[in-house]
Amino acid sequence: MTTIHNLGFPRIGARRELKFALESYWKGESSRSELKALGAQLRARHWASQQDLDLVPVGDFSFYDQVLDMSFALGNLPERVQGFHGDALDNYFRVARGRSATTPEAPCCGAGVAAGEMTKWFDTNYHYIVPEFTADTRFQLDSTRLVEQLTEARAQDVRAKPVIIGPVTYLSIGKAKDGADKLGLLERLLRVYAELLDTLAAQGVEWVQIDEPILVTELDADWQHALNTAYHHLKACKVKILLATYFGELAENKYLAANLPVAGLHIDAIQGQGDVQQLLGLLPAHKVLSLGVINGRNIWKTDLNAVLDWVEPLAEQLGERLWIAPTCSLLHVPVDLDSEQKLDAEVKSWLAYALQKLNELRVLGKALSDGRASVAAELASNAAALKARRNSPRVHNPAVRAAVAQLTPALGQRQNAYPVRAAKQAARLGLPAFPTTTIGSFPQTAEIRHARSEFKAGRLDQNGYQTAMRAEIARSVREQEALDLDVLVHGEAERNDMVEYFGEQLDGYAFSQFGWVQSYGSRCVKPPILFGDISRPKAMTVEWTRFAQSLTSRPMKGMLTGPVTILNWSFVRDDQPRWQSCYQLALAIREEVLDLEKAGVRIIQIDEAALREGLPLRKSQWQQYLHWAVESFRITANGVGDETQIHTHMCYSEFNDIIASIADMDADVITIETSRSDMELLGAFENFQYPNEIGPGVYDIHSPNIPTQEHIVGLMKKAAERIPAQRLWVNPDCGLKTRQWAEVLPALAQMVAAAKVLRNTALAQKDVVEAAV
Repeated sequence: MTTIHNLGFPRIGARRELKFALESYWKGESSRSELKALGAQLRARHWASQQDLDLVPVGDFSFYDQVLDMSFALGNLPERVQGFHGDALDNYFRVARGRSATTPEAPCCGAGVAAGEMTKWFDTNYHYIVPEFTADTRFQLDSTRLVEQLTEARAQDVRAKPVIIGPVTYLSIGKAKDGADKLGLLERLLRVYAELLDTLAAQGVEWVQIDEPILVTELDADWQHALNTAYHHLKACKVKILLATYFGELAENKYLAANLPVAGLHIDAIQGQGDVQQLLGLLPAHKVLSLGVINGRNIWKTDLNAVLDWVEPLAEQLGERLWIAPTCSLLHVPVDLDSEQKLDAEVKSWLAYALQKLNELRVLGKALSDGRASVAAELASNAAALKARRNSPRVHNPAVRAAVAQLTPALGQRQNAYPVRAAKQAARLGLPAFPTTTIGSFPQTAEIRHARSEFKAGRLDQNGYQTAMRAEIARSVREQEALDLDVLVHGEAERNDMVEYFGEQLDGYAFSQFGWVQSYGSRCVKPPILFGDISRPKAMTVEWTRFAQSLTSRPMKGMLTGPVTILNWSFVRDDQPRWQSCYQLALAIREEVLDLEKAGVRIIQIDEAALREGLPLRKSQWQQYLHWAVESFRITANGVGDETQIHTHMCYSEFNDIIASIADMDADVITIETSRSDMELLGAFENFQYPNEIGPGVYDIHSPNIPTQEHIVGLMKKAAERIPAQRLWVNPDCGLKTRQWAEVLPALAQMVAAAKVLRNTALAQKDVVEAAV
């Protein structure tokens, strides 16, 4: 019998119940006990939906982030929160977001601290809280959370498989704050991991899933040795270890992975299908091979017959040693397609969310155990849906394909180099030193959400909706002028999401009601579904921007999302190369850029927040991706005249190793996240002379903490050590839609005040500028 199992389940709930419970708790509107009760309800519901699997993940539920959970289980708390007392959950939220709840029962928890740094989990749009290390870091086991969830699962008769992040991956994704060698901590870390595994063994656990996705990256000899050291140390523990890899192929790490002393190995058999045959010859005869045969990161139906064609011979060969599962945790897909009542029916027939993927897994398992005839109806239905998708006239647009075929390098070239453009833009815009701006969005208030909901429900007509949105835009403009910001934005009141908003206006996209996935904490996104060739029927943002500009004499940025980010934050069709879809998007957004310029917009921001996220996990494959990604941005941006200033924005990624490609984008101004990393990301500029202007984010918008003027001035002075001061902007590190006006206004006031201090310093004490230059 083939074992079927899952690696992880979405924790937010089919209707984002966890999101709303978290935000209610943080606001002090509900109690800690109510939040914990909601978590228990969600876990019970999710386990029930997996009840008939042979093994069910336990420990994959988190109130914020599974990496942060691992840090707390290991006792690896940043020093700045170690002295706090009160409930452990509140200390957990302090690390996650800088503070916890403001409930009457927890007055100790309002104190703000610096939130943990946040970055992307490998090449996904999921953000994790970065573990922090020093040479003196000591670990101490706290297995409370995992044991409690295991006890709950046992009470529900769940065949539990605890899930934890592996020790080598945990070290690799963390940061040594004092420059210490992270691998120097491995020995003391392994003692705690062994203690955790023995604790689970004492609870009667047979299998533990240990995630080591680092194995799909390029590893030097030290990290390869660390993996060998780790699992030879842990092999004495009295549990069976399923070592889980995902997000790519093992490639040169196949021999290492196959021969680690663990009971089973899980691989991504979609991206790494080429590994399978070689692994059969490398794996010891006793070891389980778990194949990820259902895509855990996209929402298209699996070709079940095609999977069976190549898995059936393996089942004959391996027998009970063959397990099947999704490629990775289903954290990255929505919960339940059946909840979609308004989704385009044809497109819906091509899709599978988390629960449907588990049903696909069950069909495959039954076919392997009892033969295809036992699931003939399910296989026939699956084949019919796939055929309908292939043949649908809505998928292919010959005109779009012809336009992509005619692309030339000239489309990506500005008229003149940056120094020429900069002089023309400075004369046209007349901005002061250290110009201030924001990234684009302002708070999505209850009034905005209510108006959008009423409009979608048909209870508010088009004129009423536009009137409501114009009122909110006018408010944003008034507030920005009162703050004395230099370059304004319209606030994006009309936009539900920076990607979905554009997808709704492009041909080739479909949209869900409940296709939510977690980005971080309580932040959820609903990726649009890119199912066909992309074109732009009409202008998307021009009228909103023109209206906002009519309210002020200050420059108003046109705000767009770039093609690479739209691609990476969509559920992308899997029937053609991603670059093909990206070029289609580039041509569509280019039309919008040119229309904004014709409308008199002097500054156009094209956000590429997800450029870094799309990088292959292996550096040997980077150049191919960066070529078409950067070229797509240039095609989008570079049709404008010299006087039009092009901005781009990137957030919460490591940019230092691709800084040359970012420079190749040739945006006049780039804004990036640097506040949580204390300007660490600007280290790239010590050895690379970035040629254009840059706004290092000085206000961490993902925390409710309000920065001080002195803190911002200090960060900008750090930036001026690496970037000439005359090319620096002052801005938050991301959009402000998730914050409240009561937080935004004082924070931006501090930011503007800091910029004025910097101007005075630069003018009165020219040595500051000269030192920077």
